[in-house]
Amino acid sequence: MARLPRFLLSGYPQHIIQRGNARQRILVDEGDYWYLWDRLTVAAAKFECAVHAYALMPDHYHLLLTPSRADGVGSMMQDVGRYYVRYFNRRYERTGTLWEGRYRATLLDPAGYLFACCRYIEDNPVRAGLASDPMAYRWSSHAAKVGGSDDRLVTPHPFYRHLGRSRKGRQAAYAALWREPLAEDLLTRIRNATNKAWVLGEEGFCQAIEDRLNRRAKPLPRGGDRRSVAYRLATGRAV
Repeated sequence: MARLPRFLLSGYPQHIIQRGNARQRILVDEGDYWYLWDRLTVAAAKFECAVHAYALMPDHYHLLLTPSRADGVGSMMQDVGRYYVRYFNRRYERTGTLWEGRYRATLLDPAGYLFACCRYIEDNPVRAGLASDPMAYRWSSHAAKVGGSDDRLVTPHPFYRHLGRSRKGRQAAYAALWREPLAEDLLTRIRNATNKAWVLGEEGFCQAIEDRLNRRAKPLPRGGDRRSVAYRLATGRAV
């Protein structure tokens, strides 16, 4: 199957997942976590990507970031990957690839999905059984946004800053988002959009991205009579 092209737009958040090859561990001990966190911090600043949420997991990691330039995400991920693989292979006396392939990514509408994606990312350690709640997991952005701990990797999104006038007000409002679990259909939408490289947003947002980049932002409708007028209208084909 041909690779889908990236959505290369500055100013829009993207959810990114980078997995270890064959789900192998990419982080073994605390030193590995610190090294990856540091490389992400350095690369984010170097390539002008504001990281709003992250979770470093034993066999993969998540990022939610907004690039200030179109090539920022690709350059950042290439930089992190190159340095980290060299470090990991040297430390564990191994050779060859570490990643399963290209990172997965979805461009998303912040108005409808920014906080949902933050929750998806920061709840990942809980869903994986690594922590009882997000605050109990050390290697994510949650403590910085709820507990106020210092984290140089995190740059709050403007929507986070609008949660309250004071720092404590923003932290309390952000914590309140966890009162109800994310709906399963929303979890599925986030997973599918990221793994399949589709835009995460409602119809109007997806259409705006399609018009801007001249490429489909969402999958074609399944089934139906391909000769019918309704099918052709839904898929943007000539009638």
